[in-house]
Amino acid sequence: MDEDGNLQIGNSNYNGEEEADPENNILNQPLLKRHRTLSSTPLALVGTKVSHIESLDYEINENDLFKHDWRSRSKAQVFQYIFAKWTLACLVGLLTGLIATLINLAVENIAGYKLLAVGYYIGQDRFLTGLAVFTGANLGLTLVATVLVVVFAPTAAGPGIPEIKAYLNGVDTPNMFGATTMLVKIVGSIGAVAAGLDLGKEGPLVHIGSCIASLLGQGGPDNHRIKWRWLRYFNNDRDRRDLITCGSASGVCAAFRSPVGGVLFALEEVATWWRSALLWRTFFSTAVVVVVLRAFIEICNSGKCGLFGKGGLIMFDVSHVEVRYHAADIIPVTLIGVFGGILGSLYNHLLHKVLRLYNLINQKGKIHKVLLSLSVSLFTSVCLYGLPFLAECKPCNPSIDEACPTNGRSGNFKQFNCPNGYYNDLATLFLTTNDDAVRNVFSSNTPNEFGMISLWIFFGLYCILGLITFGIATPSGLFLPIILMGSAYGRMLGTVMGPYTKIDQGLYAVLGAASLMAGSMRMTVSLCVIFLELTNNLLLLPITMFVLLIAKTVGDSFNLSIYEIILHLKGLPFLEANPEPWMRNLTVGELNDAKPPVITLQGVEKVANIVDVLRNTTHNAFPVLDGSDSTTGAATELHGLILRAHLVKVLKKRWFLDEKRRTEEWEVREKFTPVELAEREDDFNEVAITSSEMQMYVDLHPLTNTTPYTVVQSMSVAKALVLFRSVGLRHLLVVPKIQASGLSPVIGILTRQDLRAYNILQAFPHLDKHKSGKLR
Repeated sequence: MDEDGNLQIGNSNYNGEEEADPENNILNQPLLKRHRTLSSTPLALVGTKVSHIESLDYEINENDLFKHDWRSRSKAQVFQYIFAKWTLACLVGLLTGLIATLINLAVENIAGYKLLAVGYYIGQDRFLTGLAVFTGANLGLTLVATVLVVVFAPTAAGPGIPEIKAYLNGVDTPNMFGATTMLVKIVGSIGAVAAGLDLGKEGPLVHIGSCIASLLGQGGPDNHRIKWRWLRYFNNDRDRRDLITCGSASGVCAAFRSPVGGVLFALEEVATWWRSALLWRTFFSTAVVVVVLRAFIEICNSGKCGLFGKGGLIMFDVSHVEVRYHAADIIPVTLIGVFGGILGSLYNHLLHKVLRLYNLINQKGKIHKVLLSLSVSLFTSVCLYGLPFLAECKPCNPSIDEACPTNGRSGNFKQFNCPNGYYNDLATLFLTTNDDAVRNVFSSNTPNEFGMISLWIFFGLYCILGLITFGIATPSGLFLPIILMGSAYGRMLGTVMGPYTKIDQGLYAVLGAASLMAGSMRMTVSLCVIFLELTNNLLLLPITMFVLLIAKTVGDSFNLSIYEIILHLKGLPFLEANPEPWMRNLTVGELNDAKPPVITLQGVEKVANIVDVLRNTTHNAFPVLDGSDSTTGAATELHGLILRAHLVKVLKKRWFLDEKRRTEEWEVREKFTPVELAEREDDFNEVAITSSEMQMYVDLHPLTNTTPYTVVQSMSVAKALVLFRSVGLRHLLVVPKIQASGLSPVIGILTRQDLRAYNILQAFPHLDKHKSGKLR
């Protein structure tokens, strides 16, 4: 049926605030306009590009060709299919691990040489020259990343995780997993992270892993696909979905060196559909990633990777730290969780407004996107270089083993503008890579290393940078900005609680980062395991679980998670897991009455009728009816559902009959193969039919899915939504409760757009007085 898209946010008043007319407030308007009907134009923002949106066919199309192909498969072919799935899962992990290592090597070396050059001028007290070098290098790297995104791959902007969530939910996001997008994402991530912008490579790595999986499954880029016979098994949306799930888990594993955390991230955050076999393959992919990363760490530890250092592959190992906490520590730990929930929801709310404002700027053209990115880079560079002058110099502790002071690329004690024997704690946090900044804040057994004023400045600046950096036209991740903010307030609380607690300040920083991530992203299980694998200390598990649960509960009481907000902003028709309560007061029959009448086809249909339907509608599937009533002549049997792509394929191949009859099984197998029918080909404009062919017939029976999912018209919308989302449907047929003479056996088709809460409320505004503010 109609793949209707919606371009306004699920509801502009997403956090439950009541406004007289939200359309009058420019910051509350949708990023793309939508018509106030149940159905509208299928457009949405993918990356920074407005794209035509359709749904995916996760349902198995059980037509005659599929059934014959399935019956004729030998045991060897079944084994080949299973072996190919595991082989692709291994390749996804291998390539994701290699590319993650490449990104880490490039970022550490580019940023390292930049910081060494700046340190050289600082050591000579040439601070203005150092500022010029620092700012110029950052602007150049930002310019490269932005131009690549704006000119070659707009879909590479941002983290890509919301679009992946939408894809795995059943929304086709065009150009999201192409080769160009992946290459731009890799190079753009290197440039943006090395430029010192307040963004991470974790989100882009998830997107890169998904791109690798998609390209492997389809045999390469669209224009240069490999036509190997065994790849035909993966020429469908279902297997591609499984591969992309493996890719997203591999990306998280590559970012944090957390295999179990990567699997749980895919399960908890991005995947809509899951099963045990997919769990095994996903875990296998992440295991391969860890092996690759471990191998390169061993190589780089021998000094063969330039300025690789610790490489950002593990941020905080506290396996050597003795973790002690008592009943009294429950109070500060609870405070961290509450602060994380409040600050996380506030961050989501403010970022929601900033993204709307940035959209107004980006709509003015490519040059404005580039200027916006360069402006953010300039502001970031000046602040990172200038604010350390406000900090007081602190004397070095002669009892520590680490060099103090230093102006090298890394280290906990940057000299900056201080005399010999003193260090600048703010320069230690600012004039370094983001990964090293996290390590410095997380550092244990350093209770007096950072002053409270410096921590406040660090926290305030990264709160501002976290809001203004995300949304520019570069690949960017949200994990690291949130970790930087959370670790700062966690360490500040640890400093205040120092005399009253046994918990190390570095551990407070870890708990602060975890709480803010849970308060903003609303993840718990996967975050807990990721931090557990990062810290390598099981003793942290109880308090980490406690903090995450509190932060998520507090955050949920205010607004949606950050990824859900971005999904609504982009207009991606994501179906939530939980229906609205008022959906139980509406039946699918009543919902169908708000739509135009369903268009049906006969089992043996005239070519002219098929052409007319394809030319005058944008529907993607049509019910096929059979039989006829002796008195009215109306069809009495629902044979199944045929896809628009299959009708176009019939017309292109001119599989026409001179007379109205049903074909034999061998006739259709002679003309079509299951591989052909799996391909998406629905460009009706390329079809040219002569007038004589218009009078011929087509037998639709062999190509019709004879087992479509149906619901009776008295079923509630809530129940239909759960079925639609759980099975991963594209179309859901509505059949009458009573089969009677003269009545059609099908009364309508529901699609993804018809089941979205906001769309339903446009047609039935009386259902909810508050317009379903949270759309959960």
